[in-house]
Amino acid sequence: MALDSTLTRQDNLMPQRTGGMGRGTAMALLVHLGLLIALAFGVKWRSQTPAGVSAELWAAVPQIAAPQAGAPKPAPTPTPVPTPAPAPPPPTPKAEEPPPKPAPNEAEIAIEKEKAERKLREQQEREQQERLRKEQEREQQERLRKEQERKEQERKEQERIEREKAEKLAAQKQRELEIKRAKEEEARQAKQREENLKRILGQAAGTGAPNSPGTAAREAGPSASYAGRIVARVKPNIFLTDEVPGNPSADVEVRCASDGKIVGRRIVKSSGNREWDEAVIRALDRTEVLPRDTDGSVPSSMVITFRPRE
Repeated sequence: MALDSTLTRQDNLMPQRTGGMGRGTAMALLVHLGLLIALAFGVKWRSQTPAGVSAELWAAVPQIAAPQAGAPKPAPTPTPVPTPAPAPPPPTPKAEEPPPKPAPNEAEIAIEKEKAERKLREQQEREQQERLRKEQEREQQERLRKEQERKEQERKEQERIEREKAEKLAAQKQRELEIKRAKEEEARQAKQREENLKRILGQAAGTGAPNSPGTAAREAGPSASYAGRIVARVKPNIFLTDEVPGNPSADVEVRCASDGKIVGRRIVKSSGNREWDEAVIRALDRTEVLPRDTDGSVPSSMVITFRPRE
């Protein structure tokens, strides 16, 4: 039996005969079919991105061991199909630069220049109109202010004039009232004096000289102090702008009514100073009425001497 086994093993190691290739052919077809199936599954499995694999290299060139005697040859390992590298992303398109503008010709340059100048002129005109409008507003406000000031000044001036008129009118009325009262008082006193004089004259005899041809109770001449009383009444109404040199005397004839009112005056003897003569005449005009004498009478005509310093 051992001999038979030895022979069988030797037979297997011996080259096959020419007519014994059918089994090898069947084995080759089976191996190729398995290879095709493996390739199909391998392509499907390789459609996903393979994960990274780490390996260690222990020998520079690998060595493959020989197959055992009588063992079937292993199926050849299918060669892995290389996975194609992923396509690179398309390049980012660069921003297209605008085409260069064509150089403007002289006509376009002139048109643009004219437009710019027109806009500038319009802007300047608007600014000028705005300045004119503001200036007119300021002038109008100034005119209104001056007009208001002028009206206020006129109103105050009118009030002042009316106030002065009222004061003058009141003062004039007061003076007229005082003059009227004075005249009434003088008339009353004159009437009383005349009544007293008539009563005295009726009771007394004449006071003239024994050989006097007159028939009156007394002489009809002014008293010694009457001239001084007239001068004292008139001198406060004498007004001079300059001092009169020396002490010139002016004789003035004065004519009066029975109530003492001056009805006429004239210079009968000049003082030689025209200003003094005119000042005396004006003073008599201001005096208007002369005082009565001690007997209550006023001479109808008399000559009075006036001097600056008595």
